[in-house]
Amino acid sequence: AMLDTFSPLPVGINPQQAGTYPASPHHSPQVNRQNRQQRRGDASTYILLIASTNSRGDAAGRPMIQSLLSSLRGGARMRIGPSLASSSAASRSPSRLGVAIGSSPPTGGGDGQNHNYLGRRSVSTLILLRHGQSEWNGERSRFTGWCDIPLTVKGRVEAVAAGQLLRGRGFSASRVDVAFTSQLQRAHETCELALASMAGPDQHTWSSDRIRRCWKLNERHYGAVQGLRKDDPDLEAKYGVDEIVSWRRSFRGMPPPMDENHQHYLPPPAPLTESLEMCQNRAMECFHETIAPALFDEEGLPTPPDRRAVVVVAHSNTIRSLIAAFDSVPDDMIPRLHVPNSVPILYRFDRNTRLPVSTKLQSAAGGSHARWLISAENHRCVRKSVQAGGMLTRALFDAIDLDGNRILTRAELENGIKELLKDDGGASVDCVVMALAKKIAYEMPAKGTITLEEFERRANNAYKGLEDAEHKDQIEWFF
Repeated sequence: AMLDTFSPLPVGINPQQAGTYPASPHHSPQVNRQNRQQRRGDASTYILLIASTNSRGDAAGRPMIQSLLSSLRGGARMRIGPSLASSSAASRSPSRLGVAIGSSPPTGGGDGQNHNYLGRRSVSTLILLRHGQSEWNGERSRFTGWCDIPLTVKGRVEAVAAGQLLRGRGFSASRVDVAFTSQLQRAHETCELALASMAGPDQHTWSSDRIRRCWKLNERHYGAVQGLRKDDPDLEAKYGVDEIVSWRRSFRGMPPPMDENHQHYLPPPAPLTESLEMCQNRAMECFHETIAPALFDEEGLPTPPDRRAVVVVAHSNTIRSLIAAFDSVPDDMIPRLHVPNSVPILYRFDRNTRLPVSTKLQSAAGGSHARWLISAENHRCVRKSVQAGGMLTRALFDAIDLDGNRILTRAELENGIKELLKDDGGASVDCVVMALAKKIAYEMPAKGTITLEEFERRANNAYKGLEDAEHKDQIEWFF
């Protein structure tokens, strides 16, 4: 019965004695009935049994557990975890005995200990963050590239807010073993401010020694136009609108190279100009050479790889390049990826396959395994993702529309949202479009339906409603 339903509390255990029982990752009996055969054959499926202990630390529930074990399919192995409370404490508060059951024993975190009693997937978390606003960002922005421009006051506030948001979603500074950033001060300062903010009052839990700098994470080099304003009329007169658009919006187009007499010339390894493709190549070299080993393999760090979080603070084009590689974005779509300042973007990787584990919200325009952390302060930065026709809005609809008829019932929408959130392993991360979908489902009649066009329209209207909210409390419930 437990294998079939994953009941929240094993039969025969008094809820008052069991203490706080971990919520099962499988709540729906209907879903469990559909998937139970698959789970029975899955070597990573385990059940956590809870038994109360008396003051001597003896497992009062051991006979019941042994009886359950003997009734399960042959070959099941048992691992009894350590008591969660000492004998002296047991008389004051019941402790719990964890038993993992499955066709193979649970895997540990590489330190000889079992960190996986619930059979959760071994994942490593990569957090991508673009630096805060710099003095050359804004309405009259420049081709900044490798020019070492500092943050504005707003950029520093954005960096602190990103750290607070991460800390509020369970990513404190103590969870971050390593942070990577570029050689440019706007990214490095954002990294330091975000980590300090993630530490909150516990400033001893972070150190700048954890930050590793890599020039391959520097912004794309803009050659001879580096340092010029993007709306400079002389630039347009000299090269033409089409040529400038090609530099900025194509994968292989590149500005003319600078020479050694250029005001912003730097010696190697700085290039003389770059296409987005060239920028992506070096960013991925950095990932494979330095970031991935720290994320998946490096020993001697406080957190085992299956629970490790690594932060990368870089620039629009280098983060765009990483996202394109993780999500297999077609070359012609890469320039369209929007990376706003200081909005955390999370990727969860399976340590064994080194592939993203979160559901890819797939559509004809592409899709993404990323989960964006959204707050009342930063939601305006991601408007391009939720406007009608936005990639994530359509991708979410397509991921839920399993029969492809471009119409969703309320039940389909609610079930689809639950499945996608369940796939994230219960992590407290949000996708802004997912939050919008929840609101749409809540407002739909019980037997109502919605088309793709209407879904996009409501998503856009819901976003506008966020813009009109005057107080943070009016928005937080939504995310």
